[in-house]
Amino acid sequence: MSSNIIYGVNVADIHISILGVVLALAISIFLIIRKMNPALAMFTGVFVGALAGGANLHQVMDIVVLGGRQVVGVNIRIIAGGFLAGVLIETGSAETIARAIVKGLGERLAILAIALSAAIVVGVGVFIPVGMLIVAPIALSVAYKSNISKYAAILAISGGGKAGNIVSPNANTFAAANAFDLPLSEVMIGGAIPGLVALTVTVILCTLVKRKNFQVVAEDIEGADDSSTLPSLGKASVAPAIVIGLLILNPIGDILGIGAISSATLPMDPFYVLPIGSVIGLLVMGKGRQIAEIAQKGAIRMAPVVLMLFGAGAIGGLITTSAFPSMMENTLYQLGIPVAFLAPLSSTIFSSAAGSHSAGVIVGGGAFAETILHAGVPAMAGAVMLHTGGGFIDTMPHNNIFLASQQGMKCTMAERIKVVPLEAIVGGMMTLTSVVLYMIGFWS
Repeated sequence: MSSNIIYGVNVADIHISILGVVLALAISIFLIIRKMNPALAMFTGVFVGALAGGANLHQVMDIVVLGGRQVVGVNIRIIAGGFLAGVLIETGSAETIARAIVKGLGERLAILAIALSAAIVVGVGVFIPVGMLIVAPIALSVAYKSNISKYAAILAISGGGKAGNIVSPNANTFAAANAFDLPLSEVMIGGAIPGLVALTVTVILCTLVKRKNFQVVAEDIEGADDSSTLPSLGKASVAPAIVIGLLILNPIGDILGIGAISSATLPMDPFYVLPIGSVIGLLVMGKGRQIAEIAQKGAIRMAPVVLMLFGAGAIGGLITTSAFPSMMENTLYQLGIPVAFLAPLSSTIFSSAAGSHSAGVIVGGGAFAETILHAGVPAMAGAVMLHTGGGFIDTMPHNNIFLASQQGMKCTMAERIKVVPLEAIVGGMMTLTSVVLYMIGFWS
């Protein structure tokens, strides 16, 4: 097959100008900020940008198809992951886990309890904006009782969410793994140390500002302590424990040389691992008759994510067929910066522009993964740096995490914006950690 054929699309005659890419991104960002559906906003941006960049109508469709095919594998697994998300959310399992962490650590370690509960709820597979809404009432209650400012509590759930998101079977991790053709479990494990650093930095920053700025008031915590209908911690933990246990079998088998559970002999793909864990978890909770209903609700929850990633894929397709990747590569070369820095840099730029960690990873990976690998960067290094870069400054006012945490924490837009610089510090330290960890071997 010709090297000009990518995902069945002949890209030899498609040459999009830098202007077309910039215009596409500008239109997409503007429309997202104006509350248009992110997928439609990005499709609109691609349509206008492609035509302005030199494509004809046939080529515009080829670009969109190219981008869509790049994210099919990710989206299939996200739909499967919706089943686990449905189990955790609809049964109250995620809330049970969060409450258990807070209760176990107590008020003396209230900040750690809030951040860790957010990290674990997101880390076990709850999509991060939903995780913010689940943890927010608990965070408000704990903050009020412990005299911690709402400012610090918002940072705790957001920073904790970033830490959990970097090791979770969520859309962003699927996208990073897919970009570098790696098993999901390896990318999850690779993000463990950067995630731990993010959690640590979050707790330190929250401790420094725990009495500053706006406070939690009594009206914020009405109904926050109602837990009468939640499952027990043991039952709530079954589904995520099985999923994580199955996903790490392959890395264990590959590292220890155990052929029976190696990725070559018994591949543990999230496409079926997540539903298997979900079904077993529901059966343990005595909800076998609700399997179809909860699976449907979980899939519906993933629909906006799937649509958004198709839009991000279209942006990625446009960039792939443009001069933008070579321009970025040449710029780094002229500045004497290793090409490997395209991994965190590209996802940082695109995630902040699109207001989405997953979209940033999709676009950055689609445009630059091949270049990064050709520069000699190991796939794991590229994937983790790409992944963490997407979480650097993704929490912008047009971001779903921003809006979900604002709603859940009952604060104004102005109050929520005040937390953004500290969130960027958390994301920056997480990204810097991955660069230090995974670039040492490349530089040496």
